Order: sequence, then structure tokens, then C-alpha cells
Amino acid sequence: MWDILLQTLPFFALIALGFGAGRTGFFTPEATAYLTRFVFYFALSAMLLKFSANLSLSEILDWPFVGAYLTGTLAIYLVATAVALIRKRGIEEAAVEAQCAVIGNVGFLGIPMLVLLLGQNAIGPIMLVLAVDLIVFSSLIVILITGSRDGRVSPAVLKTVGLGLLKNPMIVSIVVGLSVSASGAKIPAPVNDFLTILGAAATPGALFAIGASLASKSAERLAVAGWLSVSKLVLHPAAVAVAALVLFDVDAYAAGVMISAAALPVAGNVYILAQHYGVAPQRVSASILISTALSVLTVSAVIAWVQPFMG
Repeated sequence: MWDILLQTLPFFALIALGFGAGRTGFFTPEATAYLTRFVFYFALSAMLLKFSANLSLSEILDWPFVGAYLTGTLAIYLVATAVALIRKRGIEEAAVEAQCAVIGNVGFLGIPMLVLLLGQNAIGPIMLVLAVDLIVFSSLIVILITGSRDGRVSPAVLKTVGLGLLKNPMIVSIVVGLSVSASGAKIPAPVNDFLTILGAAATPGALFAIGASLASKSAERLAVAGWLSVSKLVLHPAAVAVAALVLFDVDAYAAGVMISAAALPVAGNVYILAQHYGVAPQRVSASILISTALSVLTVSAVIAWVQPFMG
């Protein structure tokens, strides 16, 4: 584990650097918002487009993989939901807490870190995890919250969910890249160089942005945030591991990537959704802060555990 910890430290050091810049005021919340927008819409999109353009849909789409990830993730989603309902928090807060328990920072942290640590072959499985998170669970929280408020799931809600997916640059980049791959066309050298240069900004930019955004978050409701952090960092990868290694016939390497991705800390976009709907944003903020701090050790431990059987 020590060797893995040393390999992951530079990634978390970049997060710490961003945190320091944000905490001291050198990097303002406005600057952080613009950096995040740059990474999300440009740098990370360029990286995903280039990655996916070199893959085929048959290489990415693995139904046992999808089944294992959905099963493990849904199990913890239901546990977190049940715990929230037992505490009489209501459907809206339960949906937000469940999202914290299973949605990791795959886009900003997982893609740059896991590809470098686990190899280029990890790209396909990571993209599949990202696609399931975005298409299934990011849609589910919107449906649950709006459905709870309206008393029903209206066509307008489904339209909002659909438009949200169509406007998500990560989804668009993957689809465009796979389309280029399926067409058999080769990306022209100048375009490929452009994507390489722009995509290279994704890793440092994303990690710095994570840290800077954490600087404005508070650690309130520590008991609940602690429970959600444990769910995300320990229970989620454990449930996914059981599903991938016992219940489904998933390739050992892909299973290792899936489990590592499941071990990532709570994603920042959960806070954006919580703030947008006005549902427990401080609780989510604390969960992101605590899970990211603890993930320095937990992510390293999980990667050290999966590497031997990945081959």
C-alpha cells in the first residue's frame, strides 16, 4: 500500500494546493467557478473525446460489467435511502444522501488518476462507470426530488432529465468520440494535437479546482457526513466488489478498475444538485470535504488491494 500511497500523493497534493489557494483567498470562489467551467467544458471534454475516439463501442459496452456496477451501487443507494427515511428525513433528503453514498468524483479525479495508476486499458471501464453514474443515478435524483414535490413524475420532468443528459459535455464528448471511432475515420494530426494539448490541462486543472472548491465548504453535521463518507469510501467499493467478483462474470482487470472507481470520494456535482434544489447543501458539502480528506488513505488501500488480481 505504501508504494500506491506515494503514487497517489501527487494527485492529492494538487488538491491540497488548490485548497490552500482557495482558503487564503488567492483563488476566489469566482475564479474557482471559471476554472471548473474550463475543465468541465473544454479540457476534460477534449480528453474524453480523444480517449473514446480510439475505442469502439464493443470495447466499452460490457453488460456483465454494467450489471455488477448497477447492482453494487443500487444496494448502497437503497441502504443510504433507508437510513435517511428511518431518521424521518423525507424522500428529497434521502435522495440527496443516497447520491452522496454512491456518486464518486469519477470525472475530475478518477479519469486522470486511475488511467495513470492502472494503465490505458482502464479508460473503457472508467467511461462505463461514468456513463452509468450520469445516465442512471444523476437522472434518478432529479426524478425523485421533482416527483416528490409534484406528487407525480410528469413528462416535463423526463424532458428536463433528457435535455440535461444531451447538454452534458462529458456525455457528448464520449458519444462524438465513439462515433468517430465507429466511422473508421482518423482524427487529422492537427486536431489530434489540439485535443492532446487541451486535454493535458484536464488533470492539473481538475485537481486544483477540486481543492479550491473544497475551501469554501464547511464541515457541519459531522455525524451524518461521516456516515455518508464511510458509505462512499468503504461500503460502495465493497458492494461493487461482491457484485463484480462473486455475482457477475466480470473480467478481473475491469473489476479492479470498477472497484477503484467506486472507492472515489463524493463528487462535487452532488453539491451543485443539492444547492440547486435547496436540499441539504451543507450536509453534502461536509460529506465532500470529509470523504476527500479520508480518500488519500482509503483510495490507496483499495487500489493496493485490487492490483494483485488485475494481472
